[in-house]
Amino acid sequence: MEKVTDWILLWRQLAESQSHICRQGNAPDTAGDPWKERARSFSDGMRKRWAKADSHRDAITSMLTANPDSTVIDIGAGTGGWAIPMARHASTVTALEPSSGMIAAMKENILAEGIANIEIVQGSWPDTQVAPHDYSLCSHAMYGVADLPAFVNAMSRATRKTCMMLLRAPAHDGTMAVAATRILGQPHDSPNFQVAYAAMLQMGLYPNVVMGGPDQWDPWTNASFEDAMAETRRRFRLEPTSEHEAFLENLLRSRLRPLGEEWVWPSEVRSALIYWQGTA
Repeated sequence: MEKVTDWILLWRQLAESQSHICRQGNAPDTAGDPWKERARSFSDGMRKRWAKADSHRDAITSMLTANPDSTVIDIGAGTGGWAIPMARHASTVTALEPSSGMIAAMKENILAEGIANIEIVQGSWPDTQVAPHDYSLCSHAMYGVADLPAFVNAMSRATRKTCMMLLRAPAHDGTMAVAATRILGQPHDSPNFQVAYAAMLQMGLYPNVVMGGPDQWDPWTNASFEDAMAETRRRFRLEPTSEHEAFLENLLRSRLRPLGEEWVWPSEVRSALIYWQGTA
């Protein structure tokens, strides 16, 4: 009999593994706030991304434009990349963010944009209590949360109309999926849309999905092939002496391409928008 996957458990395992990897990669002076030194570069990346068309941004802002008196919770608001454009179309936005570094950059961005209807709350979801809003959005800020059902259920309870989550949707035959299948016995190296959606079905929730285009994410790059190998080992918590070393080298050499002095990964990731009815 084929083994049935416990998707909720798989999400927990992947989230805990990713959190461990992130902690290991942080400098000692940023251990309390891993975004302390990276908030402004993250903000620059969001500006670059928003310079391009984005179907999910258009869909969300259009929804708010049709309901201009609405309120929105932005969970894991970062530097305001979503809070600011949503605030232009909503009555108020509550930007929930745990990182002091991110909040400092967000305040600068809000001031520069002349936005006056964003309330910043420092805290993590779902531990921080927030009054019900009409809409809630979490954009790629759930990957380190092990208890996905608690996260999702808290969104439902705090939302009167529509709950929304944006997640990475990697290709089923992508480079990391092939590596994960060999190393982990299943094709997921980190929390993603596929695991989240299956976990939500397991919870008895049947959300809607809108897939983004293939050009929403810039491909990864590494300064050298060895850097690409080191990053792959780090993701799987492997040593250079592991039994998978030759397999990974062959896989990366067949998938990555040199461009000048850099090595470029194939474009294998889209964004997926999951949305469902709140219960507040």
